[in-house]
Amino acid sequence: MNAEYDDPDGLRARSEQAIGEFAQALLDSQVLENAVSAAFGAREKAVEAQHAAMSALNLPSAGDLERLERRLRSLSQRLEEIEDQVDRVSRDLGEIRRSPTARGED
Repeated sequence: MNAEYDDPDGLRARSEQAIGEFAQALLDSQVLENAVSAAFGAREKAVEAQHAAMSALNLPSAGDLERLERRLRSLSQRLEEIEDQVDRVSRDLGEIRRSPTARGED
């Protein structure tokens, strides 16, 4: 074997340097930048087409469902608060009924 390959730390350092240079070359590449931009543009077009198709079929989008879910959660919390208030009023009325002054017993 070559002495160059006998040093694992040296090989690792050279490998890391080569990978770093390759990554930098990719980052500096106008072709890659254009490809990524085109991919994001195509994704946006696909999302728009999906929304249009779902609207045409009168189907809700994921955003519509998320908004509905948030509204339902909010409604559920409000109902729980009302239930708690009704429970407190019921308890208070029960205490008032059991009190001697409420029954005319002084």
